[in-house]
Amino acid sequence: MGLVVQHVGKVLGDPPSRVLTDISLNIEDGSYVALTGRSGSGKSTLLYLLSSLDMPSEGNILIDGQDVTRMSERSLNQFRNENMGFVFQFHYLIAELTALENILLPARKAKRELERRSHAEFLLNKFGIGDKFNRLPRQLSGGEQQRVAIARALVMEPRYLFADEPTGSLDSVNGETVMDIIREVNQLGTTVILVTHERDFAKQARQQIHLADGKIVPV
Repeated sequence: MGLVVQHVGKVLGDPPSRVLTDISLNIEDGSYVALTGRSGSGKSTLLYLLSSLDMPSEGNILIDGQDVTRMSERSLNQFRNENMGFVFQFHYLIAELTALENILLPARKAKRELERRSHAEFLLNKFGIGDKFNRLPRQLSGGEQQRVAIARALVMEPRYLFADEPTGSLDSVNGETVMDIIREVNQLGTTVILVTHERDFAKQARQQIHLADGKIVPV
């Protein structure tokens, strides 16, 4: 059923400042969407609204027909954990946990850790770090840390993957590796919504949503 945004706006701060204005769009299941625009255009704010990590000041957001703006916090947390994965510019791995333990955190939250362990190990091998599942984050390179973060986002096999500048802290080689992984995940059926300032990465998406001053404008 996909993701439907109806006349969404966002106001932040005191005094209030408008960040997004009258955003409406439809993202179908299996899409690969790049959110683009200059710094301050509202693209990361929009990603956070689409992923239900933040709520709009006005308008509605429907995911699989459910209006997330009307769900209880408990229902929303469960829905998010079961259906969504998140990748950020920084990996946000827990320093005291091994790579495998970090990947399994969403499964632990859902009390499905044993059930998802084999898939976590599969992802580690698929991403070329299967020999490092017992390493702590500080024992991994930046590119390896980000691959662990992506595996964590995918361990529950989510229907939606939200990524906010996932290559922003990586060199070009590791950045390409990460984008190859994200593209392959999309080809397997996961809906990918990505914020990027890299023009080449944005062109790999099948749909670009370009923002300027908090509004959608032609690319």
